[in-house]
Amino acid sequence: MTKPNPDREALLAELIGDAVPHWAILVVQLNNVVANRLGVIDTDVQCLHVLGHHGPATPSVLAKQVNLTTGSASRMIDRLVAAGCVRRVADPDDRRRVLIEPTQDGLDRVTAAYAGLIARTRDDLGAFDDEELSAVLRFMRTAERSTAAEINRLQSTPDDKESPPGTHV
Repeated sequence: MTKPNPDREALLAELIGDAVPHWAILVVQLNNVVANRLGVIDTDVQCLHVLGHHGPATPSVLAKQVNLTTGSASRMIDRLVAAGCVRRVADPDDRRRVLIEPTQDGLDRVTAAYAGLIARTRDDLGAFDDEELSAVLRFMRTAERSTAAEINRLQSTPDDKESPPGTHV
């Protein structure tokens, strides 16, 4: 049996217990500042991100992608329309359905709001070699999948039955 490496354990503890949670909190705070500048709320910024990366979507698809009820998604869309960030359009494949698409102004405004962070991050990553960048990207994609799996687990488990994977209650 291999002995645990205390240096590795200390790095993992710092990453999992401090660095990642602290960074996640700062990302939430940044998204809040961006939302305030756009005249919307945090979830609305998530919606703009989804639309900017995946294109127009139905309100029900958007609700699922940003974890809202259909009623809350309807209010989110109303706010984004009022802010000039999205518009409702007829679905070209089914004229009975409505799609939500981002406006160019909405995309430009959200891109401008994140431009400083994007520039700083590009500068920060300039100090990493290609192998390190690949490792960071691999971690981010793995963390994305794990986070999505945890969201699904928590949503499908009643509150009184909750226990983290790998633990026995």
